[in-house]
Amino acid sequence: MPRRLFTTVAVTVAALLTPATAQAATPALNYVALGDSYSAASGVLPSDPGAPLLCLRSSRNYPHVIAAETGASLTDVTCGAAETKHFTTAQYPGVPPQINAVGANTGLITMTIGGNDSGVFINAILACGAAGIVTLGHGSPCKTLYGSSFQDTIRTKTYPALVAALQAVRAKAPQARVAILGYPWIVPETGGCFTKMPIAKGDVPYLRDLQATLNDAVGRAAAATGATYVDMTEASDGHDACKPIGVRWIEPVLQTTNPVVVHPNALGEAKMAAQAIQVLGL
Repeated sequence: MPRRLFTTVAVTVAALLTPATAQAATPALNYVALGDSYSAASGVLPSDPGAPLLCLRSSRNYPHVIAAETGASLTDVTCGAAETKHFTTAQYPGVPPQINAVGANTGLITMTIGGNDSGVFINAILACGAAGIVTLGHGSPCKTLYGSSFQDTIRTKTYPALVAALQAVRAKAPQARVAILGYPWIVPETGGCFTKMPIAKGDVPYLRDLQATLNDAVGRAAAATGATYVDMTEASDGHDACKPIGVRWIEPVLQTTNPVVVHPNALGEAKMAAQAIQVLGL
């Protein structure tokens, strides 16, 4: 082969290979997933073999989906029943503070957190369910009994706890992109589905408003700390626990496919991942 032709071919081949080589040399995004059972996908099979047993973490949770879609290098410390305080204190023996997984080289952090703080959300679901059973689904007994107490607790206790948790994360990884996801809708705006979610008809909008208050606190905490809020409000509308299998993202109390009720199923986790990817532009 003439030298000039050989040189041209070599330069052309090198030019074609350079982008691929450069891409291969680019290190994967260092991604740390924090959060509670909505982040851990508690009850969704298969379980994450590397997770502490008590954390009920699934290998199909939205952090795993995000990592698979983006090629990020995932460190997943999500844990069912986690509260904001478990970012900086141990949740169980052998389960260290979640923030320990965050470092200066962390590039992305996601979380769903706040729903377990002060027991407000789970207590509201249990209280409204019990009240609904007593009245056979009629009236609004939960609202009558508890009024604004659940929402007051979110505003006065959960919100500042969220801000403190996000500030702690920011201090540990000041260069990272930090995203906090809102909670997908659990019940519809009105009506409900007493045979699946035993909540009195009049308490369905009451619980919906309670969840809106929680998501508002999450969004405001994100804004106050420079984090990205991944709003699930519009995306999850029409996919609540009252909808049929294949449509719902949240499993109901009765007629459920998930042993951990009132939590996202695999479809819900995949959709949470998709919303986070879209909002973050990953």
